[in-house]
Amino acid sequence: MLKSIHVLASAALLGCSACGGSSSPPQAPSPTTTTTAAEPAREARSSVESLYGKPAPEWQPESWINSPPLRLADLRGKVVLVRWWTAGCPYCSATAPALRQFDREYGSKGLVVVGMYHHKDEGPFEPSVYRDTAKRYGFTFPLAFDKDWRTLKTWMNGVDTGWTSVSFLLDKKGVVRHVHPGGQYVEGDAAHAKLKATIAQLLAES
Repeated sequence: MLKSIHVLASAALLGCSACGGSSSPPQAPSPTTTTTAAEPAREARSSVESLYGKPAPEWQPESWINSPPLRLADLRGKVVLVRWWTAGCPYCSATAPALRQFDREYGSKGLVVVGMYHHKDEGPFEPSVYRDTAKRYGFTFPLAFDKDWRTLKTWMNGVDTGWTSVSFLLDKKGVVRHVHPGGQYVEGDAAHAKLKATIAQLLAES
């Protein structure tokens, strides 16, 4: 377990400027104590909970893949999971199997998974990188490019969790019911279990 913590911390320090905060790379949790690692997570959960119970504003993405352009308003009656992702982000790569799983397991039951690509490289946006990363992650659900992070900034409404690889889960009325504050969720961890249980709960609601 200690070795795994050191590996994750190293990945955050070396490779996750691509999925960290909006103004600077995220500060990696200290591998020396579980207390300092847990504090940012608790603060992030507390801050995103202020977004719960509010309708998500209409999104503003472009350059859709795997789908014609979608309007959020047209997805009323569906449960919608939106995940921000980018190239070069180890947490996005680690979370890709969970997104594919949710799409396969719940897509026929009324869940729509949407991936929002947010460009974070220093150079200009390269559509080929966007498309190639989507293919490498195995994403077959609708994807779109969130230019200048317009939708992300609007949906976060001033909340800063220190991450941009955020996930929003909307109920059938388009209301925010759950937010994962960023980083990864993989099958077997608490964040994955919470998200999966909430998806099932929202699909069961009338």
